[in-house]
Amino acid sequence: MAPLFRRRARDTEGITPRRPQPGVLRRERRALLKARDDMLGDLGGLLVEMYRRGGFRDDLLAERAATVIGIDARLAEIEELLHVRRHVPRCECGAPILRGSHFCPSCGRPLGGNGASEETIIEPAPEG
Repeated sequence: MAPLFRRRARDTEGITPRRPQPGVLRRERRALLKARDDMLGDLGGLLVEMYRRGGFRDDLLAERAATVIGIDARLAEIEELLHVRRHVPRCECGAPILRGSHFCPSCGRPLGGNGASEETIIEPAPEG
């Protein structure tokens, strides 16, 4: 049976898509953050299990890591839509630091609380 009314195909060129409501974006962001944490835990467990067995499957690790990177990309899009201005931390070498990283992805330096690997030593001022 044919439908009684047919919708006309509209020309969508030049029409900007509707922006999702902030509440929907925040819920998606929370769900993605939880999924990201779960995926990182699974990835770490997978890596440890492969180490125990004495062999690594690069294809499986790359697939799981790509999923985490995809989640990070979507989180960046959501934060842009929500106009969340966040400071992108950078290493001493100038490379951007990914969220939750303990080492620089470019140079491999360990990252402390302030992004530096060395403690700051403050010398007392000379008396005089």
